[in-house]
Amino acid sequence: MKSVGVIGGLGPETTSEFYLEVIFGCQKQNATQRPLIVISSVPLLFEIEKDLIASNTGKERYIPFLVNEAQRLEKSGVDFLVMPCNSLHVFIKEIRAAVKIPVLSIVEETISYLQQNNFSNVGLISTSATVKNNVYEDELRKNQINFETPSDLERAKMDKIIQKLIEGRQLNADRAEIINTANNLAKSGVDCVALACTDLQLLLPSSTDVPIFDTMKILANATVREILAD
Repeated sequence: MKSVGVIGGLGPETTSEFYLEVIFGCQKQNATQRPLIVISSVPLLFEIEKDLIASNTGKERYIPFLVNEAQRLEKSGVDFLVMPCNSLHVFIKEIRAAVKIPVLSIVEETISYLQQNNFSNVGLISTSATVKNNVYEDELRKNQINFETPSDLERAKMDKIIQKLIEGRQLNADRAEIINTANNLAKSGVDCVALACTDLQLLLPSSTDVPIFDTMKILANATVREILAD
């Protein structure tokens, strides 16, 4: 078994969900032992965390925190790294450059999932920062996959919901808001909707109008694959 380092804590509940997904995913395929998982919870100031969700300013403030934790995990001896947070993937080049071990990408794994399942037009529900930084859009265009995004008003609502989730508040009204946004994307012709913010899966939204999939689950499955790879 390979060992994995998790750059986590953004937010903490999602990191814990990711940990459990990986543990139980490995157990389903290998019942002989549990995997070695080392989690580094990034000590990010709340002010910076809120900025990361909703804006595109001061990006240089985040990089030292992420690079420091990536290098700390590398020194612990893990074989590869993951980040169960979509917004952080705007910095994946800097993180990959800072370490010598592989760093899995939630974006690259999601693209593979779309291709394997023959989805050609995806609706993206994410933070404003994810959209502003084209975390997914450039890769989707490169792979000739069409996409739609929510309106500015809907995206502002998603930012507020995500902030509440990070603070530990899970509301039924917010789940209904996510489903409504997904259904609106379905009306525009998408054949699936990606929760391109790993915190949104905490509300377990589902729709009869369009398949909704969770990018955190995709990354967790990819992590299990790498842990168990020969």
